[in-house]
Amino acid sequence: MGVPSTEQAAKQLYRQPVARSQPLAQLLREPWLAPLLLLALALRCYELTAAAIWGDEGSSVLLAQLPLAGIWTHAAYDVHPPLYFFLLHAWVGLFGDSILSIRLLSAVPGVISVFLGTWLMQLFAGRRATLLACLLLALLPTAVRYSQEVRMYSLLGVWLLGATLALAYWVRAPQRPRYLAIYVLLMAAGFYTHYFTAFCVLAHWLYLALARPEAGPHYLRRGPWWLANVAIVLLFLPWLPGLIDLVLHMDELKAAGDVGWEPPVTLRSLPAMIWQLLAQDDAEGMPWWLLISLPGLLAAVLVYLLWQDRSRSRFATLLVIYSVLPLLLVFAVSFISPVFIERYLTVPALGLPLCLALAVDWLAQRHKTLAAMLLLGVLLVSGLGLKNNYTVDADDQFNNMVEYMNQHSRPGDQVVLGDMFWYLTWGYYDRSRIAPRLYTPPTSAGASTRPNRYGFGTLIEDGAVVFLDRLEDLPAGNGRVWLVMSRVDPDEFPSIPGTWRKIDQHAGGDTQAVLYEVCNASCSGR
Repeated sequence: MGVPSTEQAAKQLYRQPVARSQPLAQLLREPWLAPLLLLALALRCYELTAAAIWGDEGSSVLLAQLPLAGIWTHAAYDVHPPLYFFLLHAWVGLFGDSILSIRLLSAVPGVISVFLGTWLMQLFAGRRATLLACLLLALLPTAVRYSQEVRMYSLLGVWLLGATLALAYWVRAPQRPRYLAIYVLLMAAGFYTHYFTAFCVLAHWLYLALARPEAGPHYLRRGPWWLANVAIVLLFLPWLPGLIDLVLHMDELKAAGDVGWEPPVTLRSLPAMIWQLLAQDDAEGMPWWLLISLPGLLAAVLVYLLWQDRSRSRFATLLVIYSVLPLLLVFAVSFISPVFIERYLTVPALGLPLCLALAVDWLAQRHKTLAAMLLLGVLLVSGLGLKNNYTVDADDQFNNMVEYMNQHSRPGDQVVLGDMFWYLTWGYYDRSRIAPRLYTPPTSAGASTRPNRYGFGTLIEDGAVVFLDRLEDLPAGNGRVWLVMSRVDPDEFPSIPGTWRKIDQHAGGDTQAVLYEVCNASCSGR
C-alpha cells in the first residue's frame, strides 16, 4: 500500500467523524475556530454604531433605567418578558449606556451563538461540516443584523441553541440527567426572554418523536424528559400571571399599536421572508421566478437532508425541524394575527447555516462540483445580505436631527412628537433638557388615542403632563415649537394652527423636525 498523498490525507481528515468522547475538547483544538469566531465578532462590531437607536431599542434603554422591581412590573404589561432588560440594566450599570456599550450586549451573544452552533455540528458531523457551519453562521446576515440591536433576539439565540445542544447531548447519553438539567435552565431562560421559545419546544418534541434511541424506551416515554418539561413550567410560573393578563388584554395591546401592526401575510410572504433572512432583501417587487429561486433551492437542500438522514440520532432532521417548524407555524398563525416578522424568526434561522453546511459536506462526498456550486451560491447570498445590512447613511439618521435641535434650540422652546416610537428614541439623544410632549389627538369620532396601560405606553408615567390632545393647548413658552413628524408621509399633525409660521426644518432618516413660530396678529403679515 502506497503512502497517501497530501490531498488524500486532507480529504480523510475532513471526512473523519468527530470523536464522540470529548467533542468540545477537540473543537477547541481546531486551528480555524479562533479566526472564524474573530470574523464573527468583527462582522457584528463593524458599523455597530452607524445606525441610530430606533423605537424598540429606545424602549429597551428606558426599561433598563428602571429599578429591577420596576422592570418586572413594566415588562408584565409589555409584549416581551423581563430577563433581557434585567441583564441590560446590569450591563449599563457596569459599562454605561453609550450606543457602543449597549449594542455590545447583543454582539457578544451573537458570537456565542456562532460557537454553540459549531459545537452542535461537532457532535454529529465531520470536521469539514463543522468548519463550514462556523463560517456560514458567522456570515448569516439576519444574525449579524440582530446582533447589532439593543433587543433580546441575539440573547435568545444563545438560550435556544444552547438548549438544543443540551438536548443533543442527552439524546447521545439519555442515562445522564445533567444534560436535561442544563436544558431546563436554558429553556426557562428562553421563556423569560421571548415567548416564541414555545415554538422551539414544539420543534424539540417533534424531533424526539422521530429520533430512535440505541437502547431502552423511546425518548418520549422516559420519565426524566417529562420531569424536565414540568420543571420548565414550574420555573416559569412566577411570570405566568403576567402572561395570562397580557393575553386577556390583547385588544388593548392592539389598540396601543404594540401588536397587530404587521400587515396580513400573503403567499409571497413566506418566500420573501427567506430572502430577508438570508439576503436582507424584502423582495418587494421581485418577479415570481426570482422570488421562489432562493427559497426553492433551500427547500431542495432541506428535503435532501431529510431524505439522506438514516442515523438513529436524526441529527439532520433535528436541524431541519429547528429551522423550519417555527417558520411555518408563525407563518400559519399570521393568517389569524400577523406576527410574521424577521426579528422573531432570527433564532430559528440560525439552524439554516448548519443545514447548508451539512448538505455541502454530504454532497462533496459524491458530487464535488455540485457541492462547490452550492457553497459558492450561499457565500454570494451571504455577501449580498451583509452588504445590504451595512448600507447605512450615517449622516441621514434620527440622532442627527435631534443633534440639530440641540444646537438650535432656545430657552423656552417646546417639542411635540407625533409618534410614540420617536418619544422612546428622542430622549436618548436629547441634550436640551426640554420635556417633550406626545401628540395624541382624538379620533374623528372623539375617541382618545392616548396610550393605555399596556405596551410601550406604560413607560410614560406622567401621562397627564406628556400627552397633548390639541396643539392649541400648548402653553405660550417663548413662541417657538418643534414638531417631530414623518417626512415620508407627514400625517401625524393633520391640522396645524393657521397662525403658526414655519421657520426651520431638519431631516433625520425618515423623520423631520419642523420649527414653528407661534404667530399672532402682529406677525401674520411677515
